[in-house]
Formats: sequence, structure tokens, C-alpha cells
Amino acid sequence: MITIQSLIVLLIIGAIAGWLAGLIMQGRGFGLIGNIVVGVVGALIGGFVFGQLGIAMGGWIRDIIGATLGAVILLFIIGLVKKA
Repeated sequence: MITIQSLIVLLIIGAIAGWLAGLIMQGRGFGLIGNIVVGVVGALIGGFVFGQLGIAMGGWIRDIIGATLGAVILLFIIGLVKKA
């Protein structure tokens, strides 16, 4: 069951990851809501990728790193689709 606390943590990690991914990908930023969405979707992608590699996630720092890498992958794919 999702608690209020876990939802708040998810939103905070998503916002940080989306912001970092925007910086890494030389973006102009997406605003708070956009960063959260990019970060949360990135967390799903990062969790899947790291899971397939057998790397366990957990803890704030690892979660932020995984979500950021997933968000970078997401932004890279979006960039490829926009160019096509």
C-alpha cells in the first residue's frame, strides 16, 4: 500500500532526478511538475534496467542515481523521436 510518506519521497526523488537529468542532457528544465514526471518515469526505467543487470536499488542516493540515469535514458529517447 502506498502511504503519504512514500508518495512524498517518490515526488522528491522524481523532482531531483528530473532536474539532474535536465542538466545532464543540456536541457532548459521542465519546471517542477515536468521534472517530477520525468524523474518518476525515469525511476521506473532505471529500476527496470538496474533490475535486469542484477543491481539492487535502495536508499536515497542509489534511488536518485537510478532515477536520474533512467530519466537521462528517457530524455535521450525523446530526443531521438523528436529528430525523426
